[in-house]
Amino acid sequence: MTSAPSSAPPVEVTSEPRLQSIDALRGFDMFWIIRGDSFFKALATWLGVPIVVTQLEHVKWDGFHFYDLIFPLFLFLVGVVLPFSLTKYQTAGELVPNRSGVYARIIRRTLLLIALGLIGNGILQLDFTNFRWPGVLQRIGICYFFAALAVLHLGIRSQALLAIGIIAGYWALLRFVPAPGFQPFDLTMEGSLVGYVDRLLIPGKLHYKLGDNEGVLSTIPAIGTALLGVLTGHWLRSSYTRFHKFLGLCAGAIVCLAAGYLWSFSFPLNKILWTSSFVLVTGGWSLTLLAVFYLLIDVIGWRRWAFFFIVIGMNAITIYVMQNFVDFSKMSEFFLGGVIRYVGQWCTAAGHTEGEKAQRAVLMFGVLTIKWLMLWFLYRHRAFLRV
Repeated sequence: MTSAPSSAPPVEVTSEPRLQSIDALRGFDMFWIIRGDSFFKALATWLGVPIVVTQLEHVKWDGFHFYDLIFPLFLFLVGVVLPFSLTKYQTAGELVPNRSGVYARIIRRTLLLIALGLIGNGILQLDFTNFRWPGVLQRIGICYFFAALAVLHLGIRSQALLAIGIIAGYWALLRFVPAPGFQPFDLTMEGSLVGYVDRLLIPGKLHYKLGDNEGVLSTIPAIGTALLGVLTGHWLRSSYTRFHKFLGLCAGAIVCLAAGYLWSFSFPLNKILWTSSFVLVTGGWSLTLLAVFYLLIDVIGWRRWAFFFIVIGMNAITIYVMQNFVDFSKMSEFFLGGVIRYVGQWCTAAGHTEGEKAQRAVLMFGVLTIKWLMLWFLYRHRAFLRV
């Protein structure tokens, strides 16, 4: 966490310009989801850089790779923006009049995110036996809902205590409550309480058969991830100078990373279980990235390089949903088919045996380019999907 509630300066409800670092970091995060990962994996495979390929794949169970940070970083950023968007509805800790509109907006956004997630999972096919109910957008919606309520009804100190309680409480739950037929604190795929509850409560298809990546119990610490973002948002809204805010982000990153990695010796890093150590480590790396983006963009003022990511970040949900329905690979083949064929022929003539991997890299580059140009068109016309 970035600051102690007791020593934080009074939060001012200001009309401070939108922090472009947040939009840019969200865009950087989404870049990997919209096939940035596929492009760099194909390129690294072709060039023979296996460490890049490994870091762009999820760990199967315990452990941590760069790609395991993508989803927690997005949830963290969901929390960061809440103090900017919701604190204005409070005066001296009390909700302003006509607050029903605030609740309606929160509920509408939550339900819309869940609905988009269900549609993306294929609910319209009406095949409920093979349908997967949990998902990324569903978890985002749930975490947004509870984090938003915390911002509206709790002070900063109470929000910090809630985050600590969630992180510690989840550890206690797994430490002392066993799945039937297994020992407490069994964190294996077969014996974890998390997987057992998913099998018990979630109908239809599960992501890894013995449980789900976005299942029931693991959503609880994911709310803690969003609350770490909320606390960071309060810090960014404080009256300190921007450079002092940058130093605070760095300090919070160091504390979270140290605590998370130390805890991981007894409570392993695990994205699927979303362990408490995973919350702290991903929170620490999220703070690190935010500190870098904040320093370069909002403190020093180097903004031009970030435009590429800002275009993506301003319509993150749009592109995430759209790529479920639009075949961007076929578009890339249409525009770059000749280049792809030429690259394959060139590799063969040059004696390279990895021509297909080079062709895939070109294909994925085309997919990325088409998606970005579409988002740039929306950005230029100020068309943003608000959920």
